[in-house]
Amino acid sequence: MTPKAYMICTTPRSGSTLLCGLLSATRVAGMPASHFHTPSLAGWLKAYGLEHAIYASERDAARAVVDAGIERGKGSNGVFGLRMQRDSFMFFMSQADLLCPGLATDRARLEALFGPTLLIYLRRDDGLAQAVSLVVAKQTGLWHRNADGSELERQGRPGTPCYDASAIAQHVAELTALNAAWEAWFSREKLTPFRITYEALSNNPRGVLADLLAALSLDPSLADGVAIPTARLADATNASWIDRFRATAPGQD
Repeated sequence: MTPKAYMICTTPRSGSTLLCGLLSATRVAGMPASHFHTPSLAGWLKAYGLEHAIYASERDAARAVVDAGIERGKGSNGVFGLRMQRDSFMFFMSQADLLCPGLATDRARLEALFGPTLLIYLRRDDGLAQAVSLVVAKQTGLWHRNADGSELERQGRPGTPCYDASAIAQHVAELTALNAAWEAWFSREKLTPFRITYEALSNNPRGVLADLLAALSLDPSLADGVAIPTARLADATNASWIDRFRATAPGQD
C-alpha cells in the first residue's frame, strides 16, 4: 500500500533536522517536523494557538490539535511528514488511543489518524558522539546552523563549552535507553521500520534521501537537485571530548 504519511522515530542529535529539511525541499514529501512535540495537551494547544475552553472535551481538543498538525505537515500532494522524539511518543500514543478507541495495535491507531504510514527509524551508531553533541548544544545554546553557517536554531544564550564527563555519561545512558525503547516498540508491535543511520545520512544525504523517496513511492530522482539545508556542527571540541572520555572511561561508545 502506498504510504500517505511517515513518522521519523528518533532521538536528539541524530540528524533529524537535516533529514526533515531534505524531505521538505523535495516539495513532494510533506513538511516534516515535531508537530506534536510537547508531551501534554496544554502544550499541544499552546503550540497551535488553540484555547482549551472552546472544546467540549479533551477528546475534541486533541482532535483539533491533530487536525492542525496534519494540515501543517502536509505537502501539496497530501503526503504528511512527522518527526517523533521518543520522549514525546508515549503521550502522543495515549492521545491516539483516545481518538481511535477499540483498535488493537499502535500501527492501526497511526493509520486511523494518518492513513498508510511508513515508519522511519533514524539513529546514530556512535552513541558517545551523539551524547557529546547534546552536551555541547546545551552548553552553547546553539542546536543547528544553516548550510551557509548562519544560525538556524538556538535554544539558549551563547555559552562556552566546558568538558563534563558526568553529563556525557548521563546522556550516553539516556540515549541508549531511548533507542532501546524504540527497538522494543518495533518488536512488540511487529513493525519493520525503514532504517537510517546518522552516519549514512551525514556522509551521503542525497543518496539516503533517494532511497527514502523510493520507499515512499515517490520519485527518487528528486533527491539529485536538493540543496543540503544544514551545516555540521561537530568540530575539534567534539573530537577532543570524545577522545578524552574514551581515555578515562574505556568501553564507552
